[in-house]
This record gives sequence, structure tokens and C-alpha cells, in this order.
Amino acid sequence: MTMTAPSIHNSAAALTLLQTGARDARSDPASSETALLKALALAPQDFDVRLGAYRFYFYNHRFDEALIHCEELIAHAARRLNIAADWRLVVPGDAPFAEIDFAPGLFLQILIAWGYCQLRLGRTMLAREALAHAVWLDPADRFGAAAVVGHIDARLADADGPHG
Repeated sequence: MTMTAPSIHNSAAALTLLQTGARDARSDPASSETALLKALALAPQDFDVRLGAYRFYFYNHRFDEALIHCEELIAHAARRLNIAADWRLVVPGDAPFAEIDFAPGLFLQILIAWGYCQLRLGRTMLAREALAHAVWLDPADRFGAAAVVGHIDARLADADGPHG
């Protein structure tokens, strides 16, 4: 009888588990989270599994937990683009951020999601930094980060009062 070592990264099984076990995330979040955690254990580096985890926690307003998965997604997208894992070190020339290419757009969307989670957690300046960085990387602002930065700036200006 031969035994094989368990797979450290079993994406197909993890995705099947998510499709069947986490189907009712809104009506049965506890069992969906159980399926999600099992899928993460099966394929912790799988992009789609991480994206599912991010979405689950985000839509359940569990932003601290969503951030963990968002950070993994940023690292994944950075590896795919062969750019710095720290988004603060990424500059416009590192990838074609202003074009319609899938991978750079994905990086921008994830960075914006990370900033939005920070904003929801009350970390306004950190959120603004990330969102403004996304706008700097993509001046065409295809994903609408400039509007959120504008909202943050307006709130900060209101907090300062009429005399600055």
C-alpha cells in the first residue's frame, strides 16, 4: 500500500468546495465560512480562493479579515506583474497601468479594495494614501479611486473647519 503526501496546494478541490459549501454566504454565513476556511487550507495560494475569502469577509463587513486576503491578493498580482510586493514602491512605469491589460487593472482594483477596507476601519490617512497611489498609477482613473479620494479630502477639510 503506497501513501501519498497530502497536496499543499489543491486548487481544484478548494474551488469545488467553495462552489458547493459557500454558496449560501448571505443566508448561512457560518457554514459558508467553514467551507471557505477548508478551501483556504487546501489551496492557500490560489488566487480565486483568496478572492472568495476577501469577498466573503468584505460583504459581511468584517474588514479586518478582508484585509488579510486583500494583502495576499496584492502580493499575488505583484508577482504576476513582476513588480514590488509593497504597493508604495510601485511606480507608473512598472506596468502598463493606464492601459486595458488585465493584470495591471487587477492590481489597481485590489489596491483600491485594500484602501476602501482601511477607510471602513477608520484608517482614513492610510486609505487615502493607497487610493491616491492608485490614481497616480492610473491617471485615467478607470476604477473611480479619485472620487473616493475627493470624498476623503472633503471630509478632512470639513473636520478642519472654516479656518483650516
